[in-house]
Amino acid sequence: MGGVVNFRQSRQSRRTAALGSRPVSCVQRRVRLGAAALLATLACLAGCKREAGARPIGPPVEIAAPLGLPPVPIPAGNPPTAASIALGRGLFYDSRLSKDDSLSCASCHRPQLGFTDVKERSLGVGGAFGLRHAPRLINAAYFPQLFWDGRARSLEDQVGMPILNALEMNQPHQVALAKLRADPSLKAMFQSAFGTDTITFERVANAIASFERTILSGDSPFDRYVYKGEKSALSPAQIRGLAVFRDPARGNCSSCHTIGPTFALFTDNQFHNTGEGVGDNEQSADLGRYAFTHAGADTGAFKTPSLRNVAATGPYMHDGKLKTLKDVVDFYAGQGNSNPYLDERMKAIHLTGQDRADLVEFMRSLTGTLPPNLGPPTLGPSGKDSAP
Repeated sequence: MGGVVNFRQSRQSRRTAALGSRPVSCVQRRVRLGAAALLATLACLAGCKREAGARPIGPPVEIAAPLGLPPVPIPAGNPPTAASIALGRGLFYDSRLSKDDSLSCASCHRPQLGFTDVKERSLGVGGAFGLRHAPRLINAAYFPQLFWDGRARSLEDQVGMPILNALEMNQPHQVALAKLRADPSLKAMFQSAFGTDTITFERVANAIASFERTILSGDSPFDRYVYKGEKSALSPAQIRGLAVFRDPARGNCSSCHTIGPTFALFTDNQFHNTGEGVGDNEQSADLGRYAFTHAGADTGAFKTPSLRNVAATGPYMHDGKLKTLKDVVDFYAGQGNSNPYLDERMKAIHLTGQDRADLVEFMRSLTGTLPPNLGPPTLGPSGKDSAP
């Protein structure tokens, strides 16, 4: 009997050895990979913490573009929802984003002033002066580059920069998040917008950016005249001013403040040295886009601002030095200030007194109606009045 047993054991050993030397089948490989994935998942559940996603949940809402504007560009990773826009609106007016709880985004971008500031340079925490005039946020949804020097590539990207800036809100993001995380009512708003109550800075930025995309102005007298054919929408002076605005031999304004056949952004979204801010020594007090790109051609160049609602949003230029629209027209009529980097489009233009007055009247026709629900909520996320 012993021999039989030994023989059978030997045959089984040979079979096992043979199987072990064969290539692993696809089925066996899948089983092994599946088991490894299961073990990794169990290990992660036991000790790993997944990063909270920043894409809003729920059905996206349409941000309707008014007459004279194209469809609103929406990033794939941040579709606006009713909850994320409401959250962003509250955060826009929330002063806890600043070091001493004194400033919100709306402190420099005031809704009653066309989402800009009347000061040449806005005041930051502790009364510090910012470097430049606060740019208007109206129609910022259409700007592929933000700030006067274009250093931010999206609304989401630009949110965090003023918060960190020592001359503005002067607060590390983690400190701001710690303040927000202490508010149970705010956690509930993040739960509604993102599916969990986790507060991350990416979620903060996405929410504020979605709100800012709703700050739109179109359907102005200009739009009704040009795109709707309402010939009575503009006054005779404004019609003459539009002709000067478009005429390359006179105003030449539309070479940078563009007007298209179906919509008008009134900006080419490019950067130009107009000579504004250049002193008698032909040196720029502010290097403009050069400080970001370090390209010589960008010295003293600043982003072309949109002219939408321009009559209600003075002062003007990156340093706020030109106080009225007449000042702006006179500056361009004088070919700006000479310097080695002056944009080639800056040339002497010959405008009569009537031309200049008509240009100002035309720019008044670019004032449209802003949508409702842009002002501070009655109660902010903190449960207290959040008006700036």
